[in-house]
Amino acid sequence: MSVPDNGTARTEAVRPEAARTPVTVVGLGSMGSALAGAFVGAGHPTTVWNRTPEKATPLVALGATRASTVAEAVAASPLVVACLTTYAATFEALEPASDALAGRTLVTLNSGTPAAAREMAAWAAARGARFLDGAVKNVPPAVGRPDTLLYYAGERAVFDEYEETLRVLGGDTVHLGEEVDLAALYEQAVGGLLLPALLGFFQGSALVTARGLKARTLVPYTIKWLEMIAEQLPLMADEIDSGDYTRPLASVGIFHEVLPDELQLAEEAGVDGSWQLPMHALVARAVEAGHRDHSISALVEVLRAPRPSGA
Repeated sequence: MSVPDNGTARTEAVRPEAARTPVTVVGLGSMGSALAGAFVGAGHPTTVWNRTPEKATPLVALGATRASTVAEAVAASPLVVACLTTYAATFEALEPASDALAGRTLVTLNSGTPAAAREMAAWAAARGARFLDGAVKNVPPAVGRPDTLLYYAGERAVFDEYEETLRVLGGDTVHLGEEVDLAALYEQAVGGLLLPALLGFFQGSALVTARGLKARTLVPYTIKWLEMIAEQLPLMADEIDSGDYTRPLASVGIFHEVLPDELQLAEEAGVDGSWQLPMHALVARAVEAGHRDHSISALVEVLRAPRPSGA
């Protein structure tokens, strides 16, 4: 079966035995609704719950069952997927269902720190539930696509048991390891790229629109630039892992020399470039630390170093 069209989402066919697995989804924001829709579309008996019951109405129309309480929702399925904003929100939502968690598997797909993931795992274990923590690395309309990435951490046997069911949510489904906080760690480590990258695009958009040009004109060139960066990431990762920064394609010094130009252009265009100043300071610290002729990936050594007092 295919996922109902929630924009552009699609999923591959799943095995009949996976399709029969009952699933509960707790939390029906845009992402939670997309997850529930994918499960329904793939043939899973799907129970849904949200603090605002009306959010379940479109899913009920597709075939989901709306639970009147979170405890009823948890009790309905062996697999419970919680998709709320944070671990704190997940704790708060699930606390009334504590007694119903025993013998079930809880999967959390929310934002938060590795420490909070460990706390969540201990909380679930104390209530007799098995636990996986995960992250959806895409936007809601991409749920169900064969190339959509989700990764999980926790007991491998639990992941193996539900892998085909979870794969309904995205074909690129990965188990990172048994350390239960790994998904939260990678979520933070990978997700940290998003805002700086978007700010770079927004800065560029402010610059070109100040000239009366359209931000849309930047898109093809920005995509090519991001593709170039993607090609260089394996090399930079190898430099970081080896600690050898002596064969740079782009050195710290090159970046350092052009920093004044960035600020001058922003000033000329009447654009606020102050968000770049901490990055500029980081590059300057790398030069001071002797990395001028090293690869730009040597910035990781500055990030690892204690920040100077008073800085």
